Amino acid sequence: MSKSKSILSLLQGCNSMRRLRKIHAQIITNGLHHIPSISSKLLQFCAISVSGSLSYAQLLFHHSVINPHTTDWNSIVRGFSQSQFPLQAILYYNQMLSDAQRQSSPDNITFSFLFKACERTKAGNKCREAHGSIIRRGHWLDVIVCTNLVRSYVGIGYIDNARSVFYEMPSRDLVSWNSMLSCYSQAGLHHVALRAYNQMRISSVGFDGFTIVTLLSSCAHVGALKMGTQIHQYATENGFLESVFVGNALIDMYAKCGSLKDSLSVFNSMQRRDVLTWNSMIVNYAIHGHGNEAISFFREMLIEGIKPNPITFLGLLIGCSHQGLVKEGMEFFHNMGAMYNLKPGIKHYGCMVDLFGRAGNLETAIEFIESSPSRNDPVLWRTLLSSCKIHKNVEKGEMAVRNLVQLSALSAGDCVLLAQLYADTKNHEGVLKMRMLIKNQDVRTTPGWSLIEISHQVHKFVVDDTSHNESREIYSNLENIIHELTLIGYTKEESSPDSTSKICGSSYHSEKLAIAFGLAKTPERATLRIVKNLRVCRDCHSFTKLVSKAFQREIVVRDRVRFHHFQEGVCSCKDYW
Repeated sequence: MSKSKSILSLLQGCNSMRRLRKIHAQIITNGLHHIPSISSKLLQFCAISVSGSLSYAQLLFHHSVINPHTTDWNSIVRGFSQSQFPLQAILYYNQMLSDAQRQSSPDNITFSFLFKACERTKAGNKCREAHGSIIRRGHWLDVIVCTNLVRSYVGIGYIDNARSVFYEMPSRDLVSWNSMLSCYSQAGLHHVALRAYNQMRISSVGFDGFTIVTLLSSCAHVGALKMGTQIHQYATENGFLESVFVGNALIDMYAKCGSLKDSLSVFNSMQRRDVLTWNSMIVNYAIHGHGNEAISFFREMLIEGIKPNPITFLGLLIGCSHQGLVKEGMEFFHNMGAMYNLKPGIKHYGCMVDLFGRAGNLETAIEFIESSPSRNDPVLWRTLLSSCKIHKNVEKGEMAVRNLVQLSALSAGDCVLLAQLYADTKNHEGVLKMRMLIKNQDVRTTPGWSLIEISHQVHKFVVDDTSHNESREIYSNLENIIHELTLIGYTKEESSPDSTSKICGSSYHSEKLAIAFGLAKTPERATLRIVKNLRVCRDCHSFTKLVSKAFQREIVVRDRVRFHHFQEGVCSCKDYW
């Protein structure tokens, strides 16, 4: 065997930099360092292998590789694209294009890793430039290159560009479809992702575990229970339920869509469970207002030998807060550090403020904020303000707002909360002051919306919405509903401001429109499930309770903070939200 073949064989079996240095010494001693196949193999190990060294790869590239070929450039571009220094990959690509020798040109591998580097550095202009290059060089026919370009545009935030590339691809495989689904999901376009799912089925590329998890996540976000159930059935028929990732996604989907019973069924059927599985049960039972059940899952988790993490305790604290378990919440917060060596984050501190505040211990909540390392975080004062609204404590509510002003963190939502507090205490001057503040300082409110799934299609409503093609019928139905409710005691609470409309103004909030549409489009006694992006206002809460009684419906509403299960005129939150 020749020396060069012997060296290549040694490089093939190399698994550490220590061994590579010894082989490199033999290469130099025998004068073989300028043989392209050997220098390329050396470079490839250093740049790409998990046991390699990019700094060593750079030395080789600049001093041992004479007239680098495309494979050499690809090694160095690939290595840096996956490293802590992805910008270097782009710089090497630029150097490759300006190489005076022009021994090489970028190929599909070069572009694939260049797009990865563009994504990680948010280099939008470079990504567009490279997009033009693949068209000019004929690589736009390569499904792998185009899929990586889609991913890059998504990571940078160029959703329209990603969509254009995807639909212009001459062929699309499962990986490219998954990339597009991920694109919509990351951009918060979950309803678009679910529409793409139907197109994907027609294309017959099949599904994998990634597809299932992404689609279930989108179903969870928009409350699409029927579609989620359909995907569950597909996963069952095609053997995906063995995956713990799919199981976790199913648990979360059912819980986020308001069906804890189905979440528990999936949980009980799982043969393998990880910390995410247990956390999902704890958090979801907590946001449904079942704090004691969340604690029971935590105890079972410890018995199973699963080590809790910060998310576990966040779920426990949310559960304690929603159910008023002050003593238990204090104990869990203390045990995070004392027993599990976990450092509480701002969300944990926020839960403690919420726990004390909801229970009416506003002084304790303030003392907790002022003694915490996060006392200057607006989240804590905003949480206190919410509690002040619940207990109609104007003095401490104004104190919370003063602190938010000092932190330059006052938002439209804060103004609305204080206005609600003023309205609750019949302080009309205060309401007017908040209205003028929002108007004069041009404080932008968050547009409110509600989603409802009817016949596998998700419908979106906003305040005073007229965009739906059945708007006239919806408003007519809503007027009839309001008329029926007035006969059993409903009166609209005009003093209930909402950040979706003018403070204290009269309007049809989005959940009322969704309920009116749902009642008209579903069979009698069918459950209505609604997802909101804001908290339920007091008037809509009263309205929904009476609808559940008058029309004998269970109505499940997921707002920004928690779930509300309305049935026979009563809400699961016990009017404590």
